[in-house]
Amino acid sequence: MDKPFSRAVGLCVAVGFFLLFGLTTFAQTGPKTTQLNFQISFPSERSKTPLDGRLLLMLSTNDKDEPRNQIGDDPETQLIFGIDVDDWKPGQAAVIDGSVLGYPLDGLADLPAGTYFVQALLQKYETFKRSDGFTVKLPMDQGEGRQWNKAPGNLLSAPVKLEIDPAKGGVFKISLEKEIPKIDPPKDTKYIKHIKLRSERLTKFWGRPMELGACILLPEGFDTHPEARYPLCVFHGHFPDTFGGFRETPPDPNLKPVYSKRFNLEGYNKIEQEQAHQFYKEWTGPNFPRMVIIEIQHANPFYDDSYAVNSANIGPYGDAIMYELIPEIEKRFRCIGQGWSRFLYGGSTGGWEALAVQMFYPEEFNGCFAACPDPIDFRAYTVIDLYSDKNAYFIDSQFKKVPRPAHRNYLGHISTTVEQTNRLELVLGTKGRSGGQWDIWQAVYSPVGPDGYPKPIWDKRTGDIDHQVAAYWKEHYDLGHILRRDWKTLGPKLKGKIRIYCGDMDNYYLNDAVYLVEDYLKLTNDPPYEGEVAYGDRAEHCWNGDPTRPNALSRLRYNQMYVPKILERIEKTAPPGADLKSWRY
Repeated sequence: MDKPFSRAVGLCVAVGFFLLFGLTTFAQTGPKTTQLNFQISFPSERSKTPLDGRLLLMLSTNDKDEPRNQIGDDPETQLIFGIDVDDWKPGQAAVIDGSVLGYPLDGLADLPAGTYFVQALLQKYETFKRSDGFTVKLPMDQGEGRQWNKAPGNLLSAPVKLEIDPAKGGVFKISLEKEIPKIDPPKDTKYIKHIKLRSERLTKFWGRPMELGACILLPEGFDTHPEARYPLCVFHGHFPDTFGGFRETPPDPNLKPVYSKRFNLEGYNKIEQEQAHQFYKEWTGPNFPRMVIIEIQHANPFYDDSYAVNSANIGPYGDAIMYELIPEIEKRFRCIGQGWSRFLYGGSTGGWEALAVQMFYPEEFNGCFAACPDPIDFRAYTVIDLYSDKNAYFIDSQFKKVPRPAHRNYLGHISTTVEQTNRLELVLGTKGRSGGQWDIWQAVYSPVGPDGYPKPIWDKRTGDIDHQVAAYWKEHYDLGHILRRDWKTLGPKLKGKIRIYCGDMDNYYLNDAVYLVEDYLKLTNDPPYEGEVAYGDRAEHCWNGDPTRPNALSRLRYNQMYVPKILERIEKTAPPGADLKSWRY
């Protein structure tokens, strides 16, 4: 990814990409047919009662891993097809045939004849009777972070090697004989603790017990300084099974090096261990500020993360975290528990959350550090303007049909399109149930549709945007719009609290929305925002404001980056009489 090319070569690559994918996307060749079908069932040993869910069939041309682990947005993705099953009985055959939508191929009829490793999996759904009166069927997180291919309890078959030729057809029978096992919970250590809390707000909304969790990193000296009360840092991000990037032991000398294609680095897994151990040494050293840092577990039926705000479809996660989870953590782990002593930071999903939570609870936190945030202005919803564009998948044009890109490297070379990533999500789950990125944005931001599921922001097959839904998004979750709309009353509460960092070649074009928000913030003077917006030159996703290190390293140093800045902010803004000493040992 890190080799420079000329603009001409980049243009040739882009043109070649669109010729390759554009023809398969909208060439009118007529529907293909095949007598090929897969008859899938499960034995009563796996469930004596009928099941609901999404039944997925995966085919791979290699055996380097199970097919379920080879599906993604990258060019190396293998094939997947899916159907909904309701009241599916033991021994009953569910059929995936040529009529079933696939990714990246349209259907089984497009399958080249050859040898494939085949696997089927059932993503189980649970029935929820929500407090808003709707009954919906969704997959519940089982401690894995809402990952369809890893969720405990999901049924699957062992991969089997098959010779397949759609022209010849054929019937293949598959039985879901296996079940993904439960996940052992992580163990507490001296520095890392894990808690779970039943949320009354979320339990009421979902109509069944719902929990919030957190992974807590305690400061050095926590046990020997019982008089100390600590500032709290909320490190937002994707689902953590434990506190990440903290390693008490040196790197494993016998670790087999793993190459990182993203960063073009051999042995990146060892680098991660080195940086995690370095953080441990700094954290426990004599000069590091003593604070409590938490990572929140709020996986839900739609995603590995709730986006930490109240939502019509996901429930009151913002209030549940703010008024249930955080007070419990502050009580158990001796935090100061006042707005001036709480801070937010994170990247990507966590970057959006850091800014959103600071805005929606402006006096409960004293600053946010939002790195590479998910789109913070929907005029640049990645590469889409939700308010003026007509279609999410193709650039508006009378005669041309140019696909919108979804992912690039730092040179602008594209690996997938918005249409393709949304096609994968549609195959993984209808009604926004894929567990994917576009579907969780829709679940968080949309009103509830007439069927009880999130009202689509666009047609998943065509990409046509629903501008009424976009108008709802604008008023409720477009952070740039809310800042402009409410600055007169919100601005005084956010003065000096907003810091945003993004690479100017973010893989998902997230810098475009940051530009729009910066354009407003730097012109505000009633009051001035007195924060910071900075960009990393040619930096990709996860750049967090450190211009002295390559992105591959800086992304591993969020805590070291922001805790010293937080200390500086506390010393500058703490109210008279605030505790600035008990935790400074």
